[in-house]
Amino acid sequence: MKQIIFITLFSFFILGCKEKKPKSDKFHIVTTTSMITDLVQNIGGDKVVVQGLMGAGVDPHLYKASEGDVSKLFNADMILYGGLHLEGKLVEVFEKMQKQNIKTVAVSDALDKKDLIGSTLFASNYDPHIWFDITNWEKITVFVADQLSAARPEYKTVFQANAQEYLKKLKTLREEVEAEIATLPLDKRRLVTAHDAFSYFGRAYQFEVVGLQGLSTATEAGVQDVQKTASYIIDHKVKAVFIESSVPKRTVEALQAAVNSKNHKVMIGGTLFSDALGNPGTAEGTYIGMFKFNVHTIVNALK
Repeated sequence: MKQIIFITLFSFFILGCKEKKPKSDKFHIVTTTSMITDLVQNIGGDKVVVQGLMGAGVDPHLYKASEGDVSKLFNADMILYGGLHLEGKLVEVFEKMQKQNIKTVAVSDALDKKDLIGSTLFASNYDPHIWFDITNWEKITVFVADQLSAARPEYKTVFQANAQEYLKKLKTLREEVEAEIATLPLDKRRLVTAHDAFSYFGRAYQFEVVGLQGLSTATEAGVQDVQKTASYIIDHKVKAVFIESSVPKRTVEALQAAVNSKNHKVMIGGTLFSDALGNPGTAEGTYIGMFKFNVHTIVNALK
C-alpha cells in the first residue's frame, strides 16, 4: 500500500513541477544500497553530495520507498542503483523517472552478461549480488567514474583520479582476501548462509554456497528448506552456519536446532554483511571493510 501511495505521489510531484531545482556547483546523487553509496563517495569526493536511501541492515529486496524519498529522487542530478531487480519494489519508480528524463543508472550495466550468474528463480534471471566478486566491483568503479564524468565533464579529472586511487585499494583488498582464504582447505569451503547472496563470492574463491532462502528474501524458508539444508550440513560435516545482518536470524537458528536435534553440532559462525554494509563510521560501513570482515569471519569459523 505504501509503495502505491509513493508511486502516486511521485507521479503527482512530476506533473506539478515545471522544472527541477537550479543546478548548483555540487553534483547531487541519490543511491540505493549502501555499497553503491560508499562507491560514489569514494569516486565523487568533495564534488558530490550523496544521499543513500538504504542504510545499515536494510534489505533491498523488501525495501519500500517512503513519501519522503520523492523530493530526494526528483531533485537528484543522477540516481545510481544496483539493477537486476535487486531493488524489486523500486523498479516501477525508476521506469517512471526514465520516462521523465531523470537520469537513472544501473551499476550492473557495467558487467557483460557472461560475468553474471544466471538464475531462473529471480525476476531478472540473474543473481543481483554482484558486489561479492571484487573484480566485478572494479569494473563497476570504472563504469561509475565514466558516468559521473560524462554528466559533469568539468569534474572529470577529479572523478577519474579518485577512481584510480580506489582501484588501487581494491587490488590490495583482492590480494589480502586471496591470501587469507588460501589458509582454508578446499574441503572446508562450504558456506551456509541465511539467503543465497554469496554465489559470486563462491565462484571467485571456490566455495560451495548454500542459502537457506533463495536469491530474494521476499519468501521465507519453509520446513523442507530447513530439513534439506540440515542434511547437507550433517553429510558434509559443516562446522558453522552464518547469520546475515539484513535478514532475520530466526531461520538460521531454526536450522541450527534442526541439525542439533540429529546429534550433529553446528555453531553459528557469526553475522555476515550481505545486502547492506555496517554502520557508518565503522570499518564495516565501507565496502572494503565489509569484505575483510566477512572473509575473516568465514575463515575463522570454518577452520
